Amino acid sequence: MTQSVQDMTRLDSIAGSYRVTMQFQQLQYFVAVAETRHFTRAAELVHVAQPSLSQQIKALERELGADLFLRARGNITLTDAGEALLPLARRILADADTARYEVQELVQLRSGRVRLGATPSLCTGLLPDVLRAFHDRYPGIQLLIEESGSHDLVRELARGALDLAIIVLPLPPASPALTTVELLREDLVVVSSPEATVPGRGRGGVKISDLEGERLVMFRHGYDLRELTVAACRSAGFEPEFAVEGGEMDAVLGFVRAGLGVAVVPRMVAARSGRGLRVTPLARPGLHRTIALAHRSDVAPPRAARELQRMLLER
Repeated sequence: MTQSVQDMTRLDSIAGSYRVTMQFQQLQYFVAVAETRHFTRAAELVHVAQPSLSQQIKALERELGADLFLRARGNITLTDAGEALLPLARRILADADTARYEVQELVQLRSGRVRLGATPSLCTGLLPDVLRAFHDRYPGIQLLIEESGSHDLVRELARGALDLAIIVLPLPPASPALTTVELLREDLVVVSSPEATVPGRGRGGVKISDLEGERLVMFRHGYDLRELTVAACRSAGFEPEFAVEGGEMDAVLGFVRAGLGVAVVPRMVAARSGRGLRVTPLARPGLHRTIALAHRSDVAPPRAARELQRMLLER
């Protein structure tokens, strides 16, 4: 049984003993109101007259046997039934959208789209060459890139907003059912400004213990590189000190170039970072991360996404 069928079955339970004959259009209207919390703005969003949208929402509530919204003095909020329906409706609509693109794709892959998620460091280090090769081969395929942390990308995959995602393993706890294929195991290195004195440089690399007392430029919370670096420092017996924290990849590299501190980044990113950075390897055993390509286990990616998947695996 596919996830969408399972979701529709769960919708039956929301409705109790009522027989549900809801339409995708009703779900679309419901999601629009849930996201805007306003019937008029929702009607404008889905390009329908507001009375028609309201009638469809009322029809959906009758079919489900439950109110989906609390309407108090113009303040629109979701009921418990609405909260239960919202993630299921989003996923059903996303799957329907994916199916439509799958059917519309031409045999020769002259049209279509791929929705690919990747962490910022992978967008910088791994993707440019592969996406260029894919675009050269299939110029009619639209590439939609979602740049975010691995945990966020896993959630986007689960709700059907992405076809594929390049993430860092292991998967977060309580992850949805995903199929993952390892792409590579990447070394991490220390980057600094050319003027900075990095402990351990010239003797086989920087040990994690050498970073004790060093001012680190640190990524924002939720970044896998932050979690990996902080865990390694604590395993070495010290709490890392931050010169500045909270940045994305480009910001972190810029702060390091400015001499604010050192940072631990993927080797591929360091190799592409250009002038203004000194790269020093970590002494053995060093730090590594495992990169994987993931998609939902219950839904096969669209044909164009499968072709991009093949190119990533064969790169």
